[in-house]
Amino acid sequence: MSAPKDTTATIIPGLRYQDAPKAIDWLCRAFGFEKGLVVPGEGDTIAHAQLTFGNGMIMLGSAGTHGGGFDEVVGTPSQAGGISTEPVYVVVEDPDAHYEKARAAGAEIVLDIVDQDYGGRGYTCRDPEGHVWSFGNYDPWAG
Repeated sequence: MSAPKDTTATIIPGLRYQDAPKAIDWLCRAFGFEKGLVVPGEGDTIAHAQLTFGNGMIMLGSAGTHGGGFDEVVGTPSQAGGISTEPVYVVVEDPDAHYEKARAAGAEIVLDIVDQDYGGRGYTCRDPEGHVWSFGNYDPWAG
């Protein structure tokens, strides 16, 4: 089986948040994501959201709202004892500026910004709900 060649990205991470509306606002403010499709759920929940960054995308929603067995296999870091099992790497143009913006917004820096041995510069942080994110200018597509 082969992947479609004419799509923007063939892999799109999906995350669950306890407070997805608040997470969406924070991810846009702190990391520079842009809101795409946002489908409200019951109460103050998000059934499904798509946030973009360049030609990349993440999907997210409120924990416990998907049904169909999905919520039995996918959760949040708080449901997993505080550990994030799906870190996300995002290519950014200026890692130092991105680092300062994320830090000012309250991101918990877990690996400080550094030049990597394999090329590029980057850092790793946690968002307010404990998801782990790495940002850097190392671009594995660049060859």
